[in-house]
Amino acid sequence: MIRALLASILATPAIALAQSYGERPEVKAFIQEMVQRHGFVESELAYLFSRVQRADPVLEAIEQPAEKVRSWNFYRATFLDERRVGDGAAFWREHRAPLARAERAYGVPAEVVVAIIGVETFYGRHTGRWRVVDALSTLAFDYPARGRFFRNELESYLLFAREGNFDVFAARGSYAGAMGLPQFMPSSARSYAVDFDRDGRIDLRRSPADAIGSVANFLKQHGWRKGGAILVPARVSGDAWRALGGGFEPKVPMAKWQGAGVELAKSSRDLEAQPAVLVELGGGESPSDFRLGFRNYYVITRYNRSAMYAAAVNDLSQALRARAPKPPVRKPVPPKAAPAPQGEGR
Repeated sequence: MIRALLASILATPAIALAQSYGERPEVKAFIQEMVQRHGFVESELAYLFSRVQRADPVLEAIEQPAEKVRSWNFYRATFLDERRVGDGAAFWREHRAPLARAERAYGVPAEVVVAIIGVETFYGRHTGRWRVVDALSTLAFDYPARGRFFRNELESYLLFAREGNFDVFAARGSYAGAMGLPQFMPSSARSYAVDFDRDGRIDLRRSPADAIGSVANFLKQHGWRKGGAILVPARVSGDAWRALGGGFEPKVPMAKWQGAGVELAKSSRDLEAQPAVLVELGGGESPSDFRLGFRNYYVITRYNRSAMYAAAVNDLSQALRARAPKPPVRKPVPPKAAPAPQGEGR
Protein backbone atom coordinates (compact mmCIF):
# COMPACT_ATOMS: atom_id res chain seq x y z
CA MET A 1 0.00 0.00 0.00
CA ILE A 2 2.70 2.52 1.02
CA ARG A 3 4.83 1.82 -2.06
CA ALA A 4 1.83 2.30 -4.30
CA LEU A 5 1.04 5.71 -2.85
CA LEU A 6 4.66 6.93 -3.06
CA ALA A 7 4.52 6.90 -6.83
CA SER A 8 1.25 8.83 -6.67
CA ILE A 9 2.72 11.44 -4.33
CA LEU A 10 5.83 11.95 -6.42
CA ALA A 11 3.65 12.70 -9.43
CA THR A 12 1.93 15.60 -7.62
CA PRO A 13 3.27 19.14 -7.19
CA ALA A 14 5.39 19.61 -4.08
CA ILE A 15 3.66 21.20 -1.10
CA ALA A 16 5.42 23.68 1.16
CA LEU A 17 6.62 21.67 4.14
CA ALA A 18 6.65 24.40 6.77
CA GLN A 19 3.98 22.59 8.74
CA SER A 20 4.90 18.98 7.92
CA TYR A 21 5.09 16.38 10.66
CA GLY A 22 8.03 14.27 9.54
CA GLU A 23 10.63 15.63 12.01
CA ARG A 24 8.48 15.89 15.13
CA PRO A 25 9.50 13.59 18.00
CA GLU A 26 5.95 12.50 18.82
CA VAL A 27 5.38 11.57 15.19
CA LYS A 28 8.61 9.58 15.11
CA ALA A 29 7.44 7.74 18.22
CA PHE A 30 4.11 7.02 16.53
CA ILE A 31 5.95 5.68 13.48
CA GLN A 32 7.96 3.34 15.69
CA GLU A 33 4.73 2.03 17.24
CA MET A 34 3.28 1.37 13.78
CA VAL A 35 6.45 -0.45 12.75
CA GLN A 36 6.56 -2.62 15.86
CA ARG A 37 2.85 -3.34 16.19
CA HIS A 38 1.79 -3.62 12.57
CA GLY A 39 4.89 -4.24 10.47
CA PHE A 40 4.96 -0.93 8.58
CA VAL A 41 8.25 0.12 6.97
CA GLU A 42 9.82 2.98 8.94
CA SER A 43 11.27 4.83 5.96
CA GLU A 44 7.97 4.73 4.09
CA LEU A 45 6.00 6.13 7.03
CA ALA A 46 8.67 8.78 7.57
CA TYR A 47 8.29 9.89 3.98
CA LEU A 48 4.51 9.77 4.26
CA PHE A 49 4.47 12.07 7.31
CA SER A 50 6.90 14.45 5.60
CA ARG A 51 4.05 15.06 3.13
CA VAL A 52 1.28 15.39 5.73
CA GLN A 53 0.20 18.97 6.40
CA ARG A 54 -1.16 20.53 9.55
CA ALA A 55 -4.63 21.93 8.88
CA ASP A 56 -5.26 24.90 11.15
CA PRO A 57 -8.90 25.28 10.05
CA VAL A 58 -9.48 21.75 11.38
CA LEU A 59 -8.33 22.91 14.82
CA GLU A 60 -10.50 25.98 14.57
CA ALA A 61 -13.52 23.87 13.64
CA ILE A 62 -13.12 21.39 16.48
CA GLU A 63 -12.31 24.01 19.10
CA GLN A 64 -15.23 26.22 18.18
CA PRO A 65 -18.37 24.98 19.91
CA ALA A 66 -21.03 23.80 17.52
CA GLU A 67 -23.82 26.26 16.99
CA LYS A 68 -26.27 25.76 19.81
CA VAL A 69 -29.59 24.44 18.61
CA ARG A 70 -32.37 26.59 19.95
CA SER A 71 -34.98 23.89 20.08
CA TRP A 72 -35.88 20.38 19.00
CA ASN A 73 -38.37 21.89 16.55
CA PHE A 74 -35.56 23.86 14.89
CA TYR A 75 -33.29 20.80 14.76
CA ARG A 76 -36.06 18.58 13.42
CA ALA A 77 -36.97 21.04 10.70
CA THR A 78 -33.37 20.96 9.45
CA PHE A 79 -33.70 17.29 8.53
CA LEU A 80 -37.40 17.01 7.77
CA ASP A 81 -37.70 19.60 5.02
CA GLU A 82 -39.31 18.64 1.73
CA ARG A 83 -36.04 18.46 -0.18
CA ARG A 84 -34.41 16.00 2.19
CA VAL A 85 -37.50 13.80 2.24
CA GLY A 86 -37.97 13.96 -1.51
CA ASP A 87 -34.32 13.34 -2.30
CA GLY A 88 -34.32 10.47 0.19
CA ALA A 89 -37.22 8.85 -1.61
CA ALA A 90 -35.30 9.26 -4.88
CA PHE A 91 -32.17 7.73 -3.30
CA TRP A 92 -34.30 4.80 -2.16
CA ARG A 93 -35.73 4.28 -5.65
CA GLU A 94 -32.30 4.47 -7.26
CA HIS A 95 -30.73 2.01 -4.83
CA ARG A 96 -33.73 -0.18 -4.21
CA ALA A 97 -31.86 -3.46 -4.81
CA PRO A 98 -28.97 -3.03 -2.32
CA LEU A 99 -31.35 -1.57 0.27
CA ALA A 100 -33.64 -4.58 -0.03
CA ARG A 101 -30.66 -6.93 0.16
CA ALA A 102 -29.32 -5.15 3.25
CA GLU A 103 -32.70 -5.43 4.92
CA ARG A 104 -32.75 -9.16 4.28
CA ALA A 105 -29.15 -9.63 5.44
CA TYR A 106 -29.17 -7.44 8.54
CA GLY A 107 -32.83 -6.92 9.45
CA VAL A 108 -32.54 -3.11 9.28
CA PRO A 109 -35.37 -1.39 7.37
CA ALA A 110 -34.38 0.45 4.21
CA GLU A 111 -35.90 3.70 5.46
CA VAL A 112 -33.63 3.73 8.53
CA VAL A 113 -30.48 3.23 6.43
CA VAL A 114 -31.57 5.96 4.01
CA ALA A 115 -32.42 8.30 6.90
CA ILE A 116 -28.97 7.91 8.47
CA ILE A 117 -27.24 8.63 5.16
CA GLY A 118 -29.62 11.56 4.67
CA VAL A 119 -28.85 13.09 8.07
CA GLU A 120 -25.12 12.43 7.83
CA THR A 121 -24.32 13.67 4.32
CA PHE A 122 -27.57 14.58 2.53
CA TYR A 123 -27.27 11.33 0.52
CA GLY A 124 -23.64 11.91 -0.34
CA ARG A 125 -23.71 15.62 -1.15
CA HIS A 126 -21.63 16.67 1.86
CA THR A 127 -18.95 14.06 2.57
CA GLY A 128 -16.19 16.50 3.55
CA ARG A 129 -13.33 18.25 1.79
CA TRP A 130 -10.35 17.56 4.05
CA ARG A 131 -7.65 15.03 3.29
CA VAL A 132 -8.36 12.47 5.98
CA VAL A 133 -4.69 11.91 6.80
CA ASP A 134 -4.14 15.66 7.29
CA ALA A 135 -7.21 16.08 9.52
CA LEU A 136 -6.40 13.06 11.67
CA SER A 137 -2.70 13.94 11.99
CA THR A 138 -3.54 17.52 12.96
CA LEU A 139 -5.91 16.36 15.67
CA ALA A 140 -3.66 13.51 16.78
CA PHE A 141 -0.60 15.67 17.35
CA ASP A 142 -1.90 19.22 17.82
CA TYR A 143 -5.13 18.79 19.76
CA PRO A 144 -4.10 17.53 23.22
CA ALA A 145 -7.65 17.44 24.57
CA ARG A 146 -8.42 14.38 22.41
CA GLY A 147 -5.00 13.46 21.10
CA ARG A 148 -5.16 9.83 22.18
CA PHE A 149 -8.52 9.28 20.48
CA PHE A 150 -7.32 10.75 17.19
CA ARG A 151 -3.99 8.89 17.30
CA ASN A 152 -6.01 5.69 17.55
CA GLU A 153 -8.11 6.82 14.59
CA LEU A 154 -4.97 7.70 12.61
CA GLU A 155 -3.62 4.23 13.35
CA SER A 156 -6.91 2.71 12.16
CA TYR A 157 -6.86 4.85 9.03
CA LEU A 158 -3.36 3.74 8.01
CA LEU A 159 -4.37 0.12 8.58
CA PHE A 160 -7.61 0.61 6.64
CA ALA A 161 -5.68 2.11 3.72
CA ARG A 162 -3.17 -0.73 3.73
CA GLU A 163 -5.89 -3.38 3.91
CA GLY A 164 -7.81 -1.70 1.12
CA ASN A 165 -4.70 -0.93 -0.93
CA PHE A 166 -5.68 2.69 -1.58
CA ASP A 167 -3.73 5.94 -1.60
CA VAL A 168 -3.58 7.41 1.92
CA PHE A 169 -3.70 10.91 0.47
CA ALA A 170 -6.68 10.29 -1.79
CA ALA A 171 -9.46 9.96 0.81
CA ARG A 172 -11.29 13.10 1.87
CA GLY A 173 -13.72 13.53 4.70
CA SER A 174 -14.91 15.76 7.51
CA TYR A 175 -12.64 17.93 9.65
CA ALA A 176 -12.73 15.10 12.24
CA GLY A 177 -11.69 12.44 9.72
CA ALA A 178 -15.12 10.87 9.13
CA MET A 179 -15.42 9.29 5.70
CA GLY A 180 -17.91 8.69 2.93
CA LEU A 181 -21.69 8.69 2.70
CA PRO A 182 -22.10 7.22 6.19
CA GLN A 183 -19.33 9.36 7.77
CA PHE A 184 -17.56 6.42 9.39
CA MET A 185 -14.52 7.12 11.51
CA PRO A 186 -11.62 4.86 10.47
CA SER A 187 -12.06 2.52 13.44
CA SER A 188 -15.70 2.00 12.49
CA ALA A 189 -14.75 1.55 8.85
CA ARG A 190 -12.33 -1.23 9.78
CA SER A 191 -14.87 -2.91 12.05
CA TYR A 192 -18.16 -2.51 10.19
CA ALA A 193 -17.64 -1.45 6.57
CA VAL A 194 -18.46 -4.14 4.01
CA ASP A 195 -17.91 -4.68 0.30
CA PHE A 196 -21.64 -4.81 -0.41
CA ASP A 197 -21.38 -4.30 -4.16
CA ARG A 198 -18.96 -7.26 -4.31
CA ASP A 199 -16.39 -5.53 -6.48
CA GLY A 200 -13.46 -6.60 -4.32
CA ARG A 201 -12.96 -3.31 -2.45
CA ILE A 202 -14.72 -1.11 0.09
CA ASP A 203 -15.52 2.41 -1.11
CA LEU A 204 -17.74 4.37 1.27
CA ARG A 205 -17.63 7.50 -0.86
CA ARG A 206 -18.30 6.32 -4.41
CA SER A 207 -20.27 3.13 -3.78
CA PRO A 208 -23.75 3.72 -2.36
CA ALA A 209 -24.12 -0.05 -2.07
CA ASP A 210 -21.05 -0.29 0.17
CA ALA A 211 -22.37 2.61 2.28
CA ILE A 212 -25.80 0.99 2.57
CA GLY A 213 -24.46 -2.39 3.60
CA SER A 214 -22.00 -0.82 6.03
CA VAL A 215 -24.63 1.26 7.83
CA ALA A 216 -26.91 -1.75 8.15
CA ASN A 217 -24.04 -3.90 9.40
CA PHE A 218 -23.06 -1.27 11.98
CA LEU A 219 -26.59 -1.21 13.38
CA LYS A 220 -26.88 -4.98 13.34
CA GLN A 221 -23.56 -5.42 15.15
CA HIS A 222 -24.67 -2.97 17.83
CA GLY A 223 -27.79 -4.97 18.60
CA TRP A 224 -30.49 -3.85 16.17
CA ARG A 225 -33.73 -5.76 16.72
CA LYS A 226 -35.61 -6.58 13.56
CA GLY A 227 -39.12 -5.15 13.70
CA GLY A 228 -38.39 -3.31 16.94
CA ALA A 229 -39.47 0.22 17.77
CA ILE A 230 -37.13 3.20 17.94
CA LEU A 231 -39.08 6.01 19.59
CA VAL A 232 -42.76 6.15 20.51
CA PRO A 233 -44.72 9.25 21.67
CA ALA A 234 -45.42 9.38 25.40
CA ARG A 235 -47.71 11.31 27.76
CA VAL A 236 -46.05 12.64 30.91
CA SER A 237 -47.61 14.00 34.07
CA GLY A 238 -45.93 15.28 37.22
CA ASP A 239 -42.22 15.14 37.93
CA ALA A 240 -41.76 11.69 39.48
CA TRP A 241 -40.23 10.42 36.23
CA ARG A 242 -37.15 12.58 36.77
CA ALA A 243 -36.00 10.30 39.59
CA LEU A 244 -35.75 7.33 37.22
CA GLY A 245 -32.67 8.72 35.50
CA GLY A 246 -31.79 9.44 31.89
CA GLY A 247 -29.06 8.38 29.50
CA PHE A 248 -29.58 6.49 26.27
CA GLU A 249 -29.96 2.86 27.27
CA PRO A 250 -33.49 1.51 27.90
CA LYS A 251 -33.19 -0.02 31.37
CA VAL A 252 -36.38 0.93 33.20
CA PRO A 253 -39.40 -1.42 32.99
CA MET A 254 -42.56 0.16 31.63
CA ALA A 255 -44.37 -0.56 34.91
CA LYS A 256 -41.99 1.83 36.67
CA TRP A 257 -42.48 4.51 34.04
CA GLN A 258 -46.22 4.15 34.38
CA GLY A 259 -45.92 4.45 38.13
CA ALA A 260 -43.99 7.69 37.61
CA GLY A 261 -46.65 9.22 35.40
CA VAL A 262 -45.36 8.19 31.96
CA GLU A 263 -47.66 6.41 29.51
CA LEU A 264 -47.39 5.39 25.90
CA ALA A 265 -49.54 7.72 23.81
CA LYS A 266 -50.95 4.58 22.20
CA SER A 267 -51.08 1.40 24.24
CA SER A 268 -49.13 -1.61 23.02
CA ARG A 269 -48.77 -4.89 24.87
CA ASP A 270 -45.55 -5.65 23.05
CA LEU A 271 -43.91 -2.35 24.01
CA GLU A 272 -45.25 -2.45 27.55
CA ALA A 273 -43.29 -5.66 28.07
CA GLN A 274 -39.96 -3.99 27.14
CA PRO A 275 -37.67 -1.71 29.14
CA ALA A 276 -37.50 1.87 27.90
CA VAL A 277 -35.81 5.20 28.44
CA LEU A 278 -37.70 8.49 28.54
CA VAL A 279 -36.45 11.02 26.00
CA GLU A 280 -37.30 14.70 26.43
CA LEU A 281 -36.88 16.74 23.26
CA GLY A 282 -37.28 20.42 23.92
CA GLY A 283 -35.58 23.77 24.11
CA GLY A 284 -36.81 27.22 23.25
CA GLU A 285 -40.34 28.23 24.10
CA SER A 286 -42.05 25.17 22.66
CA PRO A 287 -43.30 22.50 25.06
CA SER A 288 -41.17 19.38 25.35
CA ASP A 289 -41.80 16.46 23.04
CA PHE A 290 -41.64 13.30 25.15
CA ARG A 291 -40.83 9.93 23.61
CA LEU A 292 -40.10 6.50 25.03
CA GLY A 293 -36.99 5.00 23.50
CA PHE A 294 -36.47 1.28 23.04
CA ARG A 295 -33.54 -0.93 22.06
CA ASN A 296 -33.24 0.39 18.50
CA TYR A 297 -33.14 3.97 19.80
CA TYR A 298 -30.10 3.02 21.86
CA VAL A 299 -28.50 1.38 18.81
CA ILE A 300 -28.85 4.59 16.76
CA THR A 301 -27.21 6.57 19.56
CA ARG A 302 -24.16 4.31 19.17
CA TYR A 303 -23.85 5.88 15.71
CA ASN A 304 -24.16 9.39 17.13
CA ARG A 305 -24.58 9.96 20.87
CA SER A 306 -27.36 12.50 20.62
CA ALA A 307 -31.04 12.15 21.46
CA MET A 308 -31.95 14.75 18.84
CA TYR A 309 -29.92 12.91 16.21
CA ALA A 310 -31.69 9.62 16.93
CA ALA A 311 -35.07 11.34 16.93
CA ALA A 312 -34.31 13.04 13.60
CA VAL A 313 -33.34 9.69 12.08
CA ASN A 314 -36.53 8.15 13.45
CA ASP A 315 -38.79 10.91 12.11
CA LEU A 316 -37.05 11.11 8.74
CA SER A 317 -37.31 7.34 8.36
CA GLN A 318 -41.06 7.53 8.99
CA ALA A 319 -41.44 10.30 6.41
CA LEU A 320 -39.46 8.23 3.93
CA ARG A 321 -41.52 5.14 4.66
CA ALA A 322 -44.62 7.06 3.65
CA ARG A 323 -43.01 7.52 0.23
CA ALA A 324 -41.53 4.05 -0.09
CA PRO A 325 -41.06 3.11 -3.74
CA LYS A 326 -43.57 0.62 -4.99
CA PRO A 327 -42.20 -2.70 -6.15
CA PRO A 328 -41.83 -2.87 -9.92
CA VAL A 329 -44.85 -4.23 -11.73
CA ARG A 330 -44.03 -7.36 -13.61
CA LYS A 331 -46.08 -7.99 -16.69
CA PRO A 332 -47.40 -11.53 -16.88
CA VAL A 333 -45.61 -13.64 -19.42
CA PRO A 334 -48.09 -15.24 -21.80
CA PRO A 335 -47.92 -19.03 -21.87
CA LYS A 336 -46.11 -20.55 -24.77
CA ALA A 337 -48.34 -21.94 -27.49
CA ALA A 338 -48.56 -25.70 -27.53
CA PRO A 339 -46.57 -27.21 -30.41
CA ALA A 340 -48.59 -28.25 -33.40
CA PRO A 341 -49.15 -32.01 -33.61
CA GLN A 342 -46.68 -33.74 -35.85
CA GLY A 343 -47.98 -35.83 -38.73
CA GLU A 344 -47.06 -39.47 -39.09
CA GLY A 345 -43.83 -40.15 -40.82
CA ARG A 346 -43.94 -41.43 -44.35
